Amino acid sequence: MRSAFFLSIWLLSFGALAAPSDVATLDRSTWPEQLSNPTLFDVASRAEILTFARALLVSEAWDEDSLKQRLGLRIINMASIDAVRQRLWQQLLANYNFAQQSCDQDASFCFLVEDMDTLREQAGKFQLGDDSYYARWAEPSRAFHEQYLDELLRKAALFPQTTSEIERFGDYERNGDELNDRLFLLTFDSAANLAPDNTPWLTEYLRKSNMNGTFFVLGSEVQSRLEQRSVANLQALYSQQCVGVQGWEYRSHSHWQDWQDSIERSVELVKGKLPENYVPLFRPPYGQRRADAQPFFNAQGLQVALWDIDPQDGAGKLKGEQSGQRVLTLMLLWRHGVINFNARQDAVKTALPWLLTQTAQSGIGWEDCQDAFR
Repeated sequence: MRSAFFLSIWLLSFGALAAPSDVATLDRSTWPEQLSNPTLFDVASRAEILTFARALLVSEAWDEDSLKQRLGLRIINMASIDAVRQRLWQQLLANYNFAQQSCDQDASFCFLVEDMDTLREQAGKFQLGDDSYYARWAEPSRAFHEQYLDELLRKAALFPQTTSEIERFGDYERNGDELNDRLFLLTFDSAANLAPDNTPWLTEYLRKSNMNGTFFVLGSEVQSRLEQRSVANLQALYSQQCVGVQGWEYRSHSHWQDWQDSIERSVELVKGKLPENYVPLFRPPYGQRRADAQPFFNAQGLQVALWDIDPQDGAGKLKGEQSGQRVLTLMLLWRHGVINFNARQDAVKTALPWLLTQTAQSGIGWEDCQDAFR
């Protein structure tokens, strides 16, 4: 068993103030092993879980003023932050329990974790020494999980005044929590855009890989495609894929007076032109939607499709392989979930093939888009 000791600079590093616009990414080449079998996936998973758990534990010592400064906010919702922290701890415990099932095959990062108290205890003691086989990975991973936790806590601090994917309003909203361990769903936002037009490349790549995904489209962009191309062309484009809606325009649906019409028009168009591909899912732009919308979605037979693994490829924040590396790190941390690539950004054409190559022998699975959220 390779020993695991944590770097002593943890508390000092948490004093640094990161800009709210920063997004976390991790150079996966710092990890010394390929994910060439399910056991090695678990080893890497245990390492990321313990590192994030350490960051979460340290964050509990911050008072409200410290959090405001760190997150760059004047007003924060402490009750929301506390609720999200509790949910994260529950996820970490469940994930570590899955990840430690292979400890008899490789004991790296295996510690006695039986319940929440022992998880917190092990997170508090987790260290890597300079002589560790994983020493080169330790500091980049620590920095990644600090910044990633900042991202989550900032969204929690703003919720529900500013809605996002950080929390659900009810069972009609789905975010991948219900997927089995090691199972992931590919989704793509802004997937009917004409320029840049990455959707043909994406759908063809998935078909050649014997895979599928859920493509969320704007009604206005589907209409624009139909003005230039035939219905048959549209149907060929999305062959063997699933198509949900993001509304008529890419704008927040939380305070838009016509938000219901936006969704209804889009559903009518997509369902009519792509009956074989349509799935009754609404992906809210920016994750923003109304807290009181359940009666509408129930009446429409729709579910709200959120996500829990964000490649941060929107608006060019992260480039190709950087985005893929972030996704892989979060897959190791959360062990299942919904990935939301942005089809409008060219980064996906690099990130997706890189990700599939890295995970080809890792024992993970990809959820069929027709089975998701049922």
